[in-house]
Amino acid sequence: MTPDPAAGATLAENAALTPDQALAEIMAGNARFVAGAPVAHMRDLAIIRAKAAEGQWPIVGVLSCADSRVPVEMVFDEPIGRLFVTRVAGNITTPEIIASLEYGVAVLGIKAIVVMGHSSCGAVKAAIDNPEVPGQISALFPALLPAVYMSQSRDPMAVTRQNAIIQAATLINASPVIEAKVNAGELKVAPAIYDVATSKVEILPIPAGMREQSVK
Repeated sequence: MTPDPAAGATLAENAALTPDQALAEIMAGNARFVAGAPVAHMRDLAIIRAKAAEGQWPIVGVLSCADSRVPVEMVFDEPIGRLFVTRVAGNITTPEIIASLEYGVAVLGIKAIVVMGHSSCGAVKAAIDNPEVPGQISALFPALLPAVYMSQSRDPMAVTRQNAIIQAATLINASPVIEAKVNAGELKVAPAIYDVATSKVEILPIPAGMREQSVK
């Protein structure tokens, strides 16, 4: 099911989606993007003209890295209004990120949250090397260091995968709003990795002991 936001029935269609259906929609979009056959851009102008001024109708929230090589709406081939996107270097869970996604869950009714890291992540590489850096860049490191320790590796991809899992689990554990929806089966929180070379998104499991129920 792919509701058309310009058709006027999206609120009812969104409410009928299950968390699994919402994730399946955006992963189908990623498959179109990988195949070089996206369709969302063809709908965006109609949406801007018809509906965007009236509000938003997202089905999935995304916590993504700020990296410019990760164009989230394009990656999932979703038009304007379908994704509620938050971005910060290293896709880490800050109080502001959590508050934003809580709004998406409690007010906008999103059915799933994808916490998406990506290959060749500069923030992850910097956290591994832990160099002297200017300004407040080093403020990112403490949130990323658990992934370095838990992955027991200095391989950036291994650390990036672990970080996506940790941040997804942290998002649930730090937010009673999100946790309640997950426990009720009304929301899924899924870690993921985007490969900047292939454009493919991989959904990752959260291991037992780290809120496994969020991806059941």
